[in-house]
Amino acid sequence: MEVVAQTGSTNADLIARLAAGGRVAEGQWLVADRQTAGKGRQGRVWSDGQGNFMGSTLVHARRGDPPLHTLALVAGLAVLAAVGERLAPPRQALLKWPNDLLIGPAKLAGILLERSGDAVVIGVGVNLVEAPAIPGRETVALARFGPAPDRDTFAADLARAFAAELQRWRDYGLGPVIARWQAAAHPLGTPLLVGEPGEAPLVGTFGGLDADGALLLRGHDGTTRTIHAGEVRLAPSGTGTD
Repeated sequence: MEVVAQTGSTNADLIARLAAGGRVAEGQWLVADRQTAGKGRQGRVWSDGQGNFMGSTLVHARRGDPPLHTLALVAGLAVLAAVGERLAPPRQALLKWPNDLLIGPAKLAGILLERSGDAVVIGVGVNLVEAPAIPGRETVALARFGPAPDRDTFAADLARAFAAELQRWRDYGLGPVIARWQAAAHPLGTPLLVGEPGEAPLVGTFGGLDADGALLLRGHDGTTRTIHAGEVRLAPSGTGTD
């Protein structure tokens, strides 16, 4: 694990190294104490709260690998494993498609995948100490439920979990990953809204994932839409789906 005191974005740093002809090995993580240009989905700013986890790794595509976009599911399972060790029952973290980890309705962690040639750079942000303020979103940090985890210990646990999940993805294919991800997600039938900010959202319920890892959104008319990309939110209490 390589740690830097401050950088713009760990994802951008790894992409720049690849573009410059550098070789970044799988299993290597770049972790920052502070980020000045961290980002999430759709380029949103990701908080650089001191003590939180902000880091990136990458995967080099190999012949026979499952679809690379499903590395978001792999990363989600790894983050869940590292977080779950630090939550006492009955408190539970849940996965939300395609790239969030929630406690209740509040976001605890996010994942960002970016393609660079034959590599996929995977950025992970986890609120260990501080929950950032995100307009229109609830957020939470692990420190709310007990002593704040040590960042470097958490980073080592996450690296081990990701390596194990990546090997399972390669050895056993996508099916078991989807089954385990779905079992760790919010329940089937959870009301969802799908659509980018400013758009009229699609309204439906969580129908699980299809065989390629896409979201299945069940509508009130009995139809099912396959969602390959988009902003997915838990519907506020009282939102009708029928």
